[in-house]
Amino acid sequence: MWPHSRKLAMPKPDQALPGRNERMPTPAKHFVNGNPLVPPFPAGTELAMFGLGCFWGAERKFWPVRVVFDPTLVSYERLLRVFWESHDPTQGMRQGNDVGTQYRSGIYVASAEQRALAEASRDAYQRVLSKAGFGRITTEILDAPEFYCAEDYHQQYLAKNPGGYCGLGGTGLACPVGLAASAGSA
Repeated sequence: MWPHSRKLAMPKPDQALPGRNERMPTPAKHFVNGNPLVPPFPAGTELAMFGLGCFWGAERKFWPVRVVFDPTLVSYERLLRVFWESHDPTQGMRQGNDVGTQYRSGIYVASAEQRALAEASRDAYQRVLSKAGFGRITTEILDAPEFYCAEDYHQQYLAKNPGGYCGLGGTGLACPVGLAASAGSA
């Protein structure tokens, strides 16, 4: 049996560890950019949730295009482009040397519009990846579950620990989604 096979299957609810009775204490402000980490967020902003393997690396990738975002400044398609290009979405339950369900690729949508854009971007990027010889995209696209912040020492970890390990690499291929929109936005 492959040594990581247990890590590659999602646990059933009766196999999962029990949750906490109360929420984790969360700092009020982002360590890097000073923006609020918990609601209420500024009026006019939208939420986007992504999982692309390494928690710390995924967080770092989205510092310049904040995931609580103002769609008049940063389009959801631009966020999708950063998501697809920042990891290898064909690796299943792993990224680089990191193996397990917590390293899976996922887009967790907050609206029907986000779902449609996420699915269209997946299909467009799959065509690019297939042409280059990559396998099938394994990214799950699901309705966004309730969000829980990590412990303070995990928040903006790579800014606090610049030499920290991150297994994110990407495929080196450009995602064709959001290219026009990104020309004028950050």
